[in-house]
Amino acid sequence: MAVITISRQAGSGGDEIAERVCDLLGYRYFDKQMMIEAAAAASLCEAEVVDFSEDHYKVQDFLSRLLRSRPRTVRQVLVREDAHKPIDTLTAREMDEARCVALIRYAMSSAYKQGDIVIVGRGGQVVLHNKPGVLHVRIIAPLEQRIQRLREQGVSGVSELKLTIADRDRASAEYLKRYFNVSWDDPDLYHLILNTGLLDLDAAADLMADAVRHLAPAPTV
Repeated sequence: MAVITISRQAGSGGDEIAERVCDLLGYRYFDKQMMIEAAAAASLCEAEVVDFSEDHYKVQDFLSRLLRSRPRTVRQVLVREDAHKPIDTLTAREMDEARCVALIRYAMSSAYKQGDIVIVGRGGQVVLHNKPGVLHVRIIAPLEQRIQRLREQGVSGVSELKLTIADRDRASAEYLKRYFNVSWDDPDLYHLILNTGLLDLDAAADLMADAVRHLAPAPTV
């Protein structure tokens, strides 16, 4: 059993590669369902799960940066106070950033124990850093090709495309810095850095599938 984490630049094809790797290896894709499973163990109501990922993170303004030590409320959630009672007692509680990230860490740790999972974004390269049986991969591509991929996804206008790419990359970089205190593009975080400007998506997926077979196995539980 193994786990693969993927960090990707916007428009680099990282999501598509993740799906292809899942197909090649028969792995599960780490998604909101796994967050729901982790939330259930933490007594959060299923409908109130917050998937606080890089893709949903927004770059903060200057004032927020100055006050970054103060956790921001993401939303209110309903929490089961005692799941063993015949009728659940639900209490509203604020879900701040720190709680969201803690939930993501817990969900990833649970996924690691299950194995055979691909995790895209969310700081997986940090949460599972140095864990045996985990392959960390970064996907990059030249700007021109990233623009073309996003254009194929329906984003139009060169200025809009460049702005979308810049915003997504900046949000991912700040997410990793804010919550895990690492640089998003630090090569020491990854086993492989694949450039989809030089490799097609199938070749990148094949390389990852081959590389994970050479990892030291994770300990069995």
